[in-house]
Amino acid sequence: MARILVVDDEKLIVKGIRFSLAQDGMEVDCAYDGEEAIEKAKATEYDVLLLDIMLPKYDGFEVCQAIREFSEMPIIMLTAKGGDMDKILGLEYGADDYITKPFNILEVKARIKAIMRRNRAKTKKAAEPENKVVTAGDLKLDMEGRRVFIAEKEINLTAKEFDLLELLVCHPNKVYSRESLLTFVWGNKALDTGDVRTVDVHVRRLREKIEPSPSDPKYVHTKWGVGYYFRVK
Repeated sequence: MARILVVDDEKLIVKGIRFSLAQDGMEVDCAYDGEEAIEKAKATEYDVLLLDIMLPKYDGFEVCQAIREFSEMPIIMLTAKGGDMDKILGLEYGADDYITKPFNILEVKARIKAIMRRNRAKTKKAAEPENKVVTAGDLKLDMEGRRVFIAEKEINLTAKEFDLLELLVCHPNKVYSRESLLTFVWGNKALDTGDVRTVDVHVRRLREKIEPSPSDPKYVHTKWGVGYYFRVK
């Protein structure tokens, strides 16, 4: 049974969506503000989250960004704000799809089912033997041998530099905050004793080794005010 979280401060809309999805055998939870949405997403890994942008406490962009810190659950933005910039922002903050109000509930159901089919395919693929070598532009990362090559030339990285690059390369275009990177690369206890500037120092050293021009990165980019991400420029 698919489990869906519907987040909207308009209770009549939530009630209508919940009723319709339940008719298709889906289990539906509801949240009416951004804070409640984040709490429920932390407590349960939903198959799909339907998320409005205009919410009390935290708006949809903030909720999406917060959830992406700990989960890859699919998020569909469901909102009356239909401008191109709102769509772009939603996708940049980690949304998987975007539906503008007023909407046809049949379209919502179709989008949910399409995302769930893609996720099942990803899960099946993930169960297959992994390709231990990732190539992105001139960069080649051998995860099993823990070796990195730029244009076939091997680059010597420290263990933490490799761990940092591996995480970013394996999740291209995903923006990680410095706090998240400190936790993932240095361990769960790092936030208690570590300094997020450690991440900045390692990113700077990593860029000096792999970037043709560290001041104009080709691979490891900065999302100002948010964190770092990998993309071949």
